[in-house]
Amino acid sequence: MPYPDERMRRLRSCEAMRRLVAETSLDPAQFIYPLFVVHGRGVRERIGSMPGNCRWSVDLVGEEARRIARLGIGGILLFGIPETKDEAGSEAYADDGIVQQAVRAIKDTAPEILVCTDVCLCEYTSHGHCGLIDDRGRVLNDPTLEVLAETALSHARAGADVIAPSDMMDGRVGAIRLALDEAGFVDAVIMAYSAKYASAFYGPFREAVGARHALPVRLAPLQGQGMPCPYGDRRGYQMDPRASRQALREVEQDIEEGADIVMVKPALAYLDIIRLVRDTFDVPVAAYNVSGEYAMVRAAAGRKWVDRRAITMEILTSIKRAGADIIITYHAPEAARWLRR
Repeated sequence: MPYPDERMRRLRSCEAMRRLVAETSLDPAQFIYPLFVVHGRGVRERIGSMPGNCRWSVDLVGEEARRIARLGIGGILLFGIPETKDEAGSEAYADDGIVQQAVRAIKDTAPEILVCTDVCLCEYTSHGHCGLIDDRGRVLNDPTLEVLAETALSHARAGADVIAPSDMMDGRVGAIRLALDEAGFVDAVIMAYSAKYASAFYGPFREAVGARHALPVRLAPLQGQGMPCPYGDRRGYQMDPRASRQALREVEQDIEEGADIVMVKPALAYLDIIRLVRDTFDVPVAAYNVSGEYAMVRAAAGRKWVDRRAITMEILTSIKRAGADIIITYHAPEAARWLRR
């Protein structure tokens, strides 16, 4: 048999050749690392379901942000855990709220790193929903917009570079953009959780933000946990995993309302959505490699069923290959170190 004219294996012959022709590359500068912040002093509390991740008190989070910056990671995404929760989620927009304090501390200690802040009410409300509710437990869209806009403003006043609304209320990007612009924060970037799905991959995150202050079982909107909520769980506002065309409509609406960056969340089970968004819109696309995706890798690696470094880099490469410009991931510090070697 004659040899074929084209031998694809020539371009795979050694690592130097594979690097030379690689179509996809990872850069820590395009990673964002989530950080969880709590009240108190000297707190560095490990998160059991997310090995390697911690809850940080404000006095320590600045140094952690500096460590992340030294690894070449592009930014951090802050989630706050309040001392108390109420039905209005009032600490979300308080000028001395936990996220607001953390932003100031990080800007004082590590001004070189981009600070992104999650804007939502779920961590701050006693009922655990992402918006305000009425006396029948229904999530109220339009009244929630005012609170989200005030929360975004408080983050911008504290010094946040990127505002990231994750609530999935209709119209929230427009309300936040208007509020920021009218207050003079015209340069504040909005990174919208545009296609955020009602996913079962968020479980470890729930522990991260709720372990110290458990939500009431009566109202906890935790999907699949046997915890009833009067009008269902977050599937009433987060996207149905069976939907893809809706994702494009959500993204388009957010762009029209003023989003600078759009996001798909989760990442791994929604690589097709990342690709759809990338092929349809000419804006930066972020993808959130969420807590459940991270925890599965760590659990399997802990049992030595998989090679943690190899599978982590393969996952991150797949997200980038699907079209993500920015990857939000709990793997960021280790992946950054591995990419340097």
